Amino acid sequence: MKNQNQSTILKQKALSLTVLFGSALFIIFLGMFFCAFSFMNNISFKVLNAQIPGVIFGLLVMYLGIRYYLSVDRLKVEIYKNASGFSFSNLKKQKKK
Repeated sequence: MKNQNQSTILKQKALSLTVLFGSALFIIFLGMFFCAFSFMNNISFKVLNAQIPGVIFGLLVMYLGIRYYLSVDRLKVEIYKNASGFSFSNLKKQKKK
């Protein structure tokens, strides 16, 4: 019974990680698409009285997607540890001494 419960938990972890990796890759793809789209259509935005090319914003979205992907990769290592488990105390802020 316990072995079956372990395999169910592992499947849930794998599914959650797949969704997170997929969303990170989707964000990266959207950044690439916006870079290409704004480059082809010469799109720029006015920010604080300066014209900023849309490619810059696409690169920013790609950068954030890559950071998110690397964060999920670090999370993957922590999730698959045997001692990992859910606890509400993990959600509370730690008081500094």
